Amino acid sequence: MSKPRTSRREPIRTVAAGTRVARVEVFFDLIFVYGFFNLSRYVAEDLTAHGLVKGLLVLALLWLCWVAHMLAAQRVRLAEGIGPLVTFAAMGAALAIALTIPHAFGDRPGGLSGPVLFPICYFTLRCLHLGLHWYAVRQVPVERRQLNRIGAAVFVSTGLLLVAAFLPWFPGDLDTFGVRIGLWTLAVLVEYGTGLVVGLSGWRLAAPGHFAERFELIVIIAFGELIISIGIGSGVLGQPITWPAFFASLVGLVVIASLWWLYFDSLAFAAELTIHALPNRERVALARDGYIYLHLPIIAGLILLAAGGEEMVRFLSTGEAHVLMPVHGLGGTLLYVGVALYLLALIAFQFRALGTVVWTRVAGVLLVAGTAPLAGRLPAVVVLGLLALICLGVVIAEIVFLAESREALREAIQEEREAHEARETEWRRRRR
Repeated sequence: MSKPRTSRREPIRTVAAGTRVARVEVFFDLIFVYGFFNLSRYVAEDLTAHGLVKGLLVLALLWLCWVAHMLAAQRVRLAEGIGPLVTFAAMGAALAIALTIPHAFGDRPGGLSGPVLFPICYFTLRCLHLGLHWYAVRQVPVERRQLNRIGAAVFVSTGLLLVAAFLPWFPGDLDTFGVRIGLWTLAVLVEYGTGLVVGLSGWRLAAPGHFAERFELIVIIAFGELIISIGIGSGVLGQPITWPAFFASLVGLVVIASLWWLYFDSLAFAAELTIHALPNRERVALARDGYIYLHLPIIAGLILLAAGGEEMVRFLSTGEAHVLMPVHGLGGTLLYVGVALYLLALIAFQFRALGTVVWTRVAGVLLVAGTAPLAGRLPAVVVLGLLALICLGVVIAEIVFLAESREALREAIQEEREAHEARETEWRRRRR
């Protein structure tokens, strides 16, 4: 029995199965362009083990902010009623979070306290989305209870972040950095662990197509940050364009385009078809495991690649003599670590969504992992070129050896698109 349609006079309107991504949702995502940008700069400025740990912890919480927005959009049409107002308020909190990323683990004199401001803005953003989501399901007891549990986790995690922020004021001789990292790690575990503990009961994926598309869009935003990193590393605005800078930028684009292809050519479409076909409980499980959890390492791999790529391109842009010199530090290694993590996450996502593993991607991970120890020894131009050859080689191998399965998938996608277009055309014809 279908639910009655929400009145236009209500403060919110509920989502239908065929709901499309609203422009205000894409507008909200633009804040994460800046968030990913600041996070990449934060990691690039401190290419140490400590810096990487801090960056990944910040990313884990930043990701939950975006996920909360996306889940609210599975229940509420964010372009109608009070949806835009809540979204704009959430954008303010998200922008404040992005601004505090470089100061999340330590104060700098002469300004606001970043370690305190970050959890306050995080709590505000999460409460805005949870409140909107809760109001939309206030007459659905099971889902309302689940949101209450998620809300309790937000309270606990925010409290842990605030304790970490006030550590310097605590009496005694504390290892402030180690304790702060521990508290942040515990906050992340509380948040993600709660998502597993509450289980699947009561949740509903109202618009699976909208859900999958939102994740595809945020991945594109992460790729956009990757392209920006290449531009910043080349320094073309501050100095003449050199052949090493030109070469590094183009070769970097080969790596980016290859990684984009590996996600969007077939996998994204196949996963979307799968999530449409599943019954609700299995659909929610795939949404949680494959999208919410396994897309985090996809984004993390791209962020690490952006940090390493910026350092590598900057190194190659500093002079002709650097072309045949190895990169010191973690810049070259991060390139390979980022690509390996991205490919591993794609393999896990495909296995969770489709139950299959593509041998070309496994071979790509092995090649990247096998050559990663050479990143600090070989000339920088060789390190970047070798990575591009591996990524491009995986793409070419899939085009050649998996042509039949790719063609079958494309036929299924085209059939679905044509059916959708026919239904929309018929509806518009009747409305004339």
